[in-house]
Amino acid sequence: MSDTAKPSFKDNMMKYLGKFSGSRFVRAIMGAGYSIIAFSIIGSMFLVLTVLPQVITANWFVEFYNATIGRFSNMYTVIYNATMGIIAIFFAGSFAYNYADIYRKEENLLLDPLNAVFLTLMALFITVPQLIWKNGATIFVDILKKGNVVSGGYGVSGSGLTRIGATGIFTGLIVAWLTVQIYRYCMKHNLRIKMPASVPAGVANSFSAMIPGFLIAIIVGVIDAALIILGTDIFQVLYIPFSFISAIADTWWGFLIVIFFIHFLWWFGIHGATITSSFYQAIVLANMADNVKGGFHVFAGDPINAFVTIGGSGATLGMAIFIAFLARSQQLKELGKLELVPAIFNINEPLIFGLPIVYNVKLLIPFICAPLASGAVGYVAIATHMVPKISFQQPWPTPVGLSGMIATASWQGFVLSVVCAIVAFLVWFPFIKRYDTQIYKKEQADAAKTAQN
Repeated sequence: MSDTAKPSFKDNMMKYLGKFSGSRFVRAIMGAGYSIIAFSIIGSMFLVLTVLPQVITANWFVEFYNATIGRFSNMYTVIYNATMGIIAIFFAGSFAYNYADIYRKEENLLLDPLNAVFLTLMALFITVPQLIWKNGATIFVDILKKGNVVSGGYGVSGSGLTRIGATGIFTGLIVAWLTVQIYRYCMKHNLRIKMPASVPAGVANSFSAMIPGFLIAIIVGVIDAALIILGTDIFQVLYIPFSFISAIADTWWGFLIVIFFIHFLWWFGIHGATITSSFYQAIVLANMADNVKGGFHVFAGDPINAFVTIGGSGATLGMAIFIAFLARSQQLKELGKLELVPAIFNINEPLIFGLPIVYNVKLLIPFICAPLASGAVGYVAIATHMVPKISFQQPWPTPVGLSGMIATASWQGFVLSVVCAIVAFLVWFPFIKRYDTQIYKKEQADAAKTAQN
């Protein structure tokens, strides 16, 4: 009989989650998600400039705005459209680059990440035009109606081409995955044009992408044509699961499930925010873009950092302040002082690994329930229109209050952010106070033993 212990639930979960988080696809999504954060923030900052008179409604300010920076409001919109209006291109291109680069390094293939980007953009733009099957031929859609303008197959709005904005992120992701897989297959099986060694690398790389490029164009084109004959197209088909998942995530229970998984994974030492955001990043960006156009979604932009995980995962800002100034144990007091400044900017690894919170059963309940409580308060406040919807992307390290104000462009958002932080601390308080007392008593006992010796 073997003496080998059967792996525990924790060990099995760590094993499978480790494999999942380390998969090439997830790593490429994470890389793409990180790369577009800057663009969404830049676009949001310029969008804020266009709505300032709606936030600060005092007559003197409105007059000052109209006479000065308000004269360039259309330029702010242009800059916003140059970021959020083409965010699907950024996301798909970044994913393709990261994905191809991972295969290049780990399978030692002659993949050029930049070629992967260009091939992906080619494939993506095959899906952009809207066509119909009529009289035995594909015909470009032409609609000239208010709110629905399609010219030569290209749908346009005040934000530019409609299918390359936030709603096209999911399509861009799937198309990028398919493109890289075809490109990888071709290079792995030497389906490429080989140039002499004397030819410059740039020229050689360009020709090496020709055969994969033809295959990608044919495969994507055939799939799109087949769907057009059936009365739809690639974009519409891929948008169905995206819109379904988006609708679920935008419910109160879907929102709380996202928060739960972030912290459930974190408790096992796995960066839950990074893994979970790789799934919902496309959703919140699309919802934020729709909010700007007049839609209404609670789960948009970055509600997690604005109203949920204030101070870092676990919503630990209030707890960090408490232990820094009111803890009885020297251990927690010193840790609190170390964490105080990072917590203001939503960084709390010192607490997660220093208290510790990871694998600490005594702090599991507040670590999960505090952000659930702050998330519930934030969701209800926005869903009931007590606080304006989120239409802007704030940098994730933005301090409490200011984060909510930027996200909603309102003083109500500032207040809600502070209230959520207080609610989270009220959940933390009895647990961290008891934990502090236990450590304090142990410190006292250890000190007494040392004195006796």
